[in-house]
Amino acid sequence: MPKTKKIPLRQCIACRELKEKRDMLRIVKNAQGEIFLDFSSKAAGRGAYICNNPDCVKKLVKNKLVNKVFSCEVPQEVYSRIQEEYFGKQG
Repeated sequence: MPKTKKIPLRQCIACRELKEKRDMLRIVKNAQGEIFLDFSSKAAGRGAYICNNPDCVKKLVKNKLVNKVFSCEVPQEVYSRIQEEYFGKQG
């Protein structure tokens, strides 16, 4: 019987849906406390995932979900940078 490769799933911090890891964006908090979008999905640090969906990105910013996930105060410029990086990549 062929061994099927398990597809890694992650939960979106905005809509709470489980989706394939490769279809999501990773937000990382590294050891220095910097928070950024990790397009490689390989950066060291604590990761949180968000759907590659404009509505989830907007909800993330509106509800300051990164604060909740990483249990720390996140400056507004981090949210602005996430929006710029995400919406900049879209087109």
